[in-house]
Amino acid sequence: MAPVSRGPRCDGMEMMQRLVPDKLWELFLRVVPEAPVRPQGGGRRRADDRGVLAAILFVATSGCTWRQLPPVFGAF
Repeated sequence: MAPVSRGPRCDGMEMMQRLVPDKLWELFLRVVPEAPVRPQGGGRRRADDRGVLAAILFVATSGCTWRQLPPVFGAF
């Protein structure tokens, strides 16, 4: 039996670009405050804002749970 073709795969950046196009990202930047600076350092590294927005949109539109997010989104 021949393998099932699922179409072209996309990398993480392409997925983010499709879910969060530049125009939407510009609108988002207008309403979200800048991240605070931690002068003392430490803590977890901040996640990429555009990647987080793309993950939120993916969960909201696909109906999957956070645990079902594809690996392309990284670990949140």
